[in-house]
Amino acid sequence: MEHPFTIAACWLFLAVLSALLASALRVSIALVEICVGVAAASVLTAFDGTHLLAANSEWLRFLAAVGAVLLTFLAGAELDPHVMRKKLAEVNVIGLVGFFAPFFGCAALAYFGLGWNTDASWLAGIALSTTSMAVVYTVMLESGLNQTEFGKGILGACFINDLGTVVALGLLFSPFTYKTVVFIAATAMVLGVLPASMNWLTERYGHRTAAIRTKWVMLVLFGLGALALWSGSEAVLPAYLAGMVLAGGAAKDVHWMRRLRTLTVGFLTPFYFLRAGTLVSLPALLTAPFVFFSLLIGKLAAKILGLYPLISVFRQHPKERWFYTLLMSTGLTFGTISALFGLSHGLVTEEQYSFLVAAVIASAVVPTIIAGKAFLPIHLVSPGTHVPRKTALPSGLSEEG
Repeated sequence: MEHPFTIAACWLFLAVLSALLASALRVSIALVEICVGVAAASVLTAFDGTHLLAANSEWLRFLAAVGAVLLTFLAGAELDPHVMRKKLAEVNVIGLVGFFAPFFGCAALAYFGLGWNTDASWLAGIALSTTSMAVVYTVMLESGLNQTEFGKGILGACFINDLGTVVALGLLFSPFTYKTVVFIAATAMVLGVLPASMNWLTERYGHRTAAIRTKWVMLVLFGLGALALWSGSEAVLPAYLAGMVLAGGAAKDVHWMRRLRTLTVGFLTPFYFLRAGTLVSLPALLTAPFVFFSLLIGKLAAKILGLYPLISVFRQHPKERWFYTLLMSTGLTFGTISALFGLSHGLVTEEQYSFLVAAVIASAVVPTIIAGKAFLPIHLVSPGTHVPRKTALPSGLSEEG
């Protein structure tokens, strides 16, 4: 048993180092963890020490996946149903354009500009069309914007964007079978009874030490996640939907949400973000940097050109427009999932996979740094609003969540 503990200690050392760097640099912890993962993998590869991370071991991949699932659930739980109904047009229009603009733009770039075949080009369009719920939600938490209607609108648009990615991946490369029907039906049934079951558990066991509500939520997330993977979908999709149906009820328990957030951000998500960084192959990028930069610039250009004019219709403040646009330009979870799907099914080569993953991860880092440093709408989380000043943390969460 000492081997898994040693590996876990190495990852948590990187997580602590990332937290210290994020505090010193005053940037998002998620971005620092990604960059530290890239650097650690490169150094260990040079010294033949990749076994110290065991990034592809089954148990570590599971921890990373659980981190992504819980973070996505929390993002869904932050949505305010009243705000979502009020901003229905904004969320749907921005989310759909945020998907279609880079989907078609990057697919055309890969096919006509880089000479990739049809399947690889469509896969590139899907992988680069995404918006990172994990990164965006982390930024929302650190800035305090998760408690504002502005932040809730961004999270809603991110969901519509990523829903388009999941649907496109399924329609283009995953056949619609009876498994899909079973997954949809079972998810609808579970989500239909989830709010009532959580209310009952809260009334009966909400203030006891057994943490029954957390166990029940984890059971639902793991069960629906397993069903989603069995059907050919992804575990994070039902997690977001589960968070959404609880957003108006049980998730309003601030103390419960804070404890769940501490578990997620303090323990699980470092494995996800650090491992995402280790997926980048620097040697592959150095051999053909033009391909990497073309994909990255193609995604960012398509997102910005497609979204900024539309966002200007809904947001008048310049900082809000650019912050909204840049966060919608990020990518990570569904982007890497789509790229890995393409590699596993022979749709892209290992070299193309490295380029896609690197472009996806870079799109999580570059727009977020620019948005946080130059366009953070601090006026929305100032003492004059309903968001407490102490929640507007620029570089990481407190240990209390």
